[in-house]
Amino acid sequence: MRERIPIIDLFAGPGGLGEGFSSLTDSAGERIFQILMSVEMETSAHSTLLMRSFFRKIYDLEDKIPQVYLDYMSNPSPSQLAILRETFPEQWAEANHEAIQATLVEGDDSLVQEALKRLDGHTGPKVIIGGPPCQAYSLVGRSRRTHDQKGLQADVKQTLYKCYLQFLNAIQPEVFVMENVKGILSAQLHNKGVLGLIRDDIKKAGYTIHSLVVANPQKPSDYVVRAEQYGIPQARHRVILLGIRNDLNVNPTQLQLHPEATVQDALSELPAIRSDFSHRSGGTTPDWADYILRTAQSISKHYPHTAIADKLSSIKRDDLPSRISASHVQTNGTMTSLSDWYRGRLTAVGSNVLANHFTRSHMAKDLDRYLFCSVFAQVQDRPAKLEDFPHELLPDHKNVIDAKNLKTVGFSDRFRVQLYNHPSTTVTSHISKDGHYFIHPDFRQCRSLTVREAARLQTFPDDYYFEGNRTAQYQQVGNAVPPLLANQIAKVVAQCLDISAKDYFDLSKYKY
Repeated sequence: MRERIPIIDLFAGPGGLGEGFSSLTDSAGERIFQILMSVEMETSAHSTLLMRSFFRKIYDLEDKIPQVYLDYMSNPSPSQLAILRETFPEQWAEANHEAIQATLVEGDDSLVQEALKRLDGHTGPKVIIGGPPCQAYSLVGRSRRTHDQKGLQADVKQTLYKCYLQFLNAIQPEVFVMENVKGILSAQLHNKGVLGLIRDDIKKAGYTIHSLVVANPQKPSDYVVRAEQYGIPQARHRVILLGIRNDLNVNPTQLQLHPEATVQDALSELPAIRSDFSHRSGGTTPDWADYILRTAQSISKHYPHTAIADKLSSIKRDDLPSRISASHVQTNGTMTSLSDWYRGRLTAVGSNVLANHFTRSHMAKDLDRYLFCSVFAQVQDRPAKLEDFPHELLPDHKNVIDAKNLKTVGFSDRFRVQLYNHPSTTVTSHISKDGHYFIHPDFRQCRSLTVREAARLQTFPDDYYFEGNRTAQYQQVGNAVPPLLANQIAKVVAQCLDISAKDYFDLSKYKY
């Protein structure tokens, strides 16, 4: 058996990149990569990272999910966690050694030295992966600093790639992968382009940067990976740099295009659940189903003799879900390109457990808007903008400057339905705030997406459990790299190391 190639995973978040690399196999079905050390500073993300490391180690014992882990997914209580840890104490200790909670700081090489210590005696290839925090480079983040005299220069996050560079200089991995937001293409630091500065530093370290999508990149945008082109049910566009040490003299292949996956492909198996009223709705909240039915009839009056009115008028009480959460799935037998990726290991042990699938509560007026928006999107095959809203559904917000003249509206798409027959929009950490940009396409459910639904759009398998409270779970999902995209990137990296690899789409039971 080939020794697994060690990976150092920096700024790991909940582990999306690491999951993709860890799931890549060779032609014999053996895993190619092994996370040697992962580093994440945020407490809940680290807890998720730790649990996933533990999962991989206990899965390796018998090549299947043990029942005690399924029990924890069903009931993630302290007592159930204690049972899980006590059942596999050696693997829990190994996971704690692997997943480090720490803050990477420019100029502090203590973690670099720890990585070198762990690599001592290893003579084969090694890989570094990670995405330095991107808020400093995001277009939204920069717009919030418009009147900040110090701007990007004063944001400590803009120097974090230097921490990544410390590892490159000291460890000299054969290959590295660095991910960041598109904003890095236009960001300026000391009146110079940030991407150019990064490329110069990496060149000095002895590496050449390659594109995963263009054989001979000529411009900065050639490094942008558009996830929806590679079977990911999400239009997520990120800069991903593939660095190869110069002495390898390798010309990498590019990612292979795959048919578009949709929101329907990602969410079709998940049970329908309904929203609920938040405490901010005020007063005594009515029966949810009664409220939705009354709202449907009220909105339909604004669209007489239209498909929107027909949809709204057709809603019956029996059509509406009664639960606000679901802990199990009932497969409908429909196979999509993603089915085995999401449920394969769970299906293999006969489990229908489902975690992190419970709804948030919404203000009553927002439920009115969600209902309208989801019906509108289903009829029009596009999300509604504020100019499409009935007057009484317009939000009382400073961005809605003139309710009668909506040409001066800012963020006119601030209520956005994810369309069933398209990839979703980019899942970001903003989903933890209010859910307005992530409305479920089924108007009968009248809600924003759950953590599990967002995780599916990000292609996390259903056996990937997210720790922390719901807000923290949303943030982790939004900040992650899609594991299924990372799986395909890992294949390119393996090929750079002269290893024949099989990514998920090579092995998928689903045939296009």
